[in-house]
Amino acid sequence: MKKTGPWSFLQRFQYRTYSLGTAFNFFLKRRIRPTGIGVLLVIVVSAGAAAGNPEASVYQSFALACSLSVVALLSLPFRRAKLEALRDLPAHATAGQELTYHISVRNLRKRSLRRFELIETPPDPRPSMAVYFGSREPGEEERNVFDRRLAWYRWNWLAESRLLFEGGRGVLVRRLKPGGFTKVAVTLTPLRRGVIRMNDLRVLLPDPLGLFQRCQKISAAASSLAVLPRRFPLPHFELPGSARFQPGGEAVAKHAGATGEFTGLRDYQPGDPLRLIHWATWARTGKPVVKELEDTFFPRHGLILDTFPDPVDADLFEDAVSVAASFVVAVDAKESLIDLMFIAGHERVITAGQGIARAETLLEVLAGVESSSEEDFESLARLVLRHGEDLAGCLCVFSGWSESRAKFLTRLNRAGIETSALIIVRDKHAAAPRCHFLRHAELEKDLMRLPRQL
Repeated sequence: MKKTGPWSFLQRFQYRTYSLGTAFNFFLKRRIRPTGIGVLLVIVVSAGAAAGNPEASVYQSFALACSLSVVALLSLPFRRAKLEALRDLPAHATAGQELTYHISVRNLRKRSLRRFELIETPPDPRPSMAVYFGSREPGEEERNVFDRRLAWYRWNWLAESRLLFEGGRGVLVRRLKPGGFTKVAVTLTPLRRGVIRMNDLRVLLPDPLGLFQRCQKISAAASSLAVLPRRFPLPHFELPGSARFQPGGEAVAKHAGATGEFTGLRDYQPGDPLRLIHWATWARTGKPVVKELEDTFFPRHGLILDTFPDPVDADLFEDAVSVAASFVVAVDAKESLIDLMFIAGHERVITAGQGIARAETLLEVLAGVESSSEEDFESLARLVLRHGEDLAGCLCVFSGWSESRAKFLTRLNRAGIETSALIIVRDKHAAAPRCHFLRHAELEKDLMRLPRQL
């Protein structure tokens, strides 16, 4: 028989077994409550103990547990709901930070609905067959032959890393009158940056005994939640190239009005803004005069993001994005201009700070940035060099360390651009000039150990 794909029969069987097993496990978790798990364990244990054991208490325990389970299961078909819901989501969430929002619910039935909960269903985290067989779990080569062959740990790692959020369960609603309306608080924790498409809202209807529950999809318009990258606390720092500044005026001022110091008065000229007119002097002399303010100067820094991680270092790339986001917020607070530069299919330069755009603009860009499959530090270097004259200095964030990255830094330094690099690695590396190695497992601690002068 001719093969229908690049994978063998055993590989396809392995993938489908894991996929169906994960789906079945998810199905059961939604429908068996903790008390129900306890009752099922009693059934299993008492059934095993009954073998060769004539004591009546064992059989009584088995019979009681079975009876409770049957009664609970038979009551589930009578637990029905017809609800209409609308999510009230915030503009943004942050990966790793708990989020609480509200869902407006209306009971469309002519009977009261008692004891129910709402729960969000995350997008399916199961990887495709191509992703599963084309990926490698970090440290997989260190596992024994049996584990590498079955690749069960790889499956778990992929499913966990692709899960977009945890939680999503609302508070218990004890009673909702016919046609009644209520707001339900739902709490979830986004696990990854990006956009979460929320289009599967369910209602959980427990049986009277609280052993099992019916899980029913309800009518709710699909919604999207933008998740900004995780951010870490940073120590006090000075970015490279603090001696160079970018001149600017009120067009790029962070606050309304001129920010320069008052230096004197001069005659009004056509085009001068009305807010600079010195009304007291005009009234005294009869001639319009304006206040003269000195030019303001502020630093402009480049933030270079490495989007070329090794395929097995996807987690290092996520760390790099989070580190870049942390500096975006910190630098914005210092009232500086910051140019975020990276390659994502094409050259990208986004500027924020000093009234041009807020930090949220760069965070939204970082929330959607994706890694590139091929290294292209040549294009990235040309992009930075093209803007080099305007930059006080550059802070590079690398997802890994390699010779090509070292050459990239050398090229910028030879062009007269002052640079410093933050490099996310798994293990300690030998020291290098103006390079700060941050361990993946100790990222937050290593960030707090950064020197003041980067």
